[in-house]
Amino acid sequence: MMSILGRMSVMVPVLAAASVLLLGDRALAAEPPPLKEGLWSIHSRGVQHPGDKKNDSTSTLCRTHAYDAQARERAKNMKDCSTVKEELEGNKYSIESRCMIEGSTVVSRSTTVFRGETTHTEAHITYMPALRGVRESTLIQDQKYLGSCPAGAEGGDLMTPNGTMQHLGRTEQQ
Repeated sequence: MMSILGRMSVMVPVLAAASVLLLGDRALAAEPPPLKEGLWSIHSRGVQHPGDKKNDSTSTLCRTHAYDAQARERAKNMKDCSTVKEELEGNKYSIESRCMIEGSTVVSRSTTVFRGETTHTEAHITYMPALRGVRESTLIQDQKYLGSCPAGAEGGDLMTPNGTMQHLGRTEQQ
């Protein structure tokens, strides 16, 4: 995941938190529906302000319920973060979180719509004061179930756009 996040370095902590949400959010009262195990395509588009710096990438993730549970546990234990508000209405899950990152208060408001084997998420993030020059950013992410994971792939294996494999589900990645 570093190559994706490297292009949006200011958003690293927030994207990590958003990824956890999208990969299976923390065990919360309004928990979103579980996602199907297997290979998922993840198309992310982001914009940072000021400067309208844009990023567009597609990766694939081998998802398992065990990996999603691990992601939920990591989210639950994120230092200096709290959930302000969350809501589940039908197939629409909304969450607002607040984190302290490098002296900035980072507020993230996102909504994910679940439609069978696809999800669509829109997140708006503000940084007060600006974090490394960025005051706000937007992330739009579409995920789509592709089928079974390739032979030898494990839950949390992420194939980045440049073809490298990141093993997000392994202990050393935490």
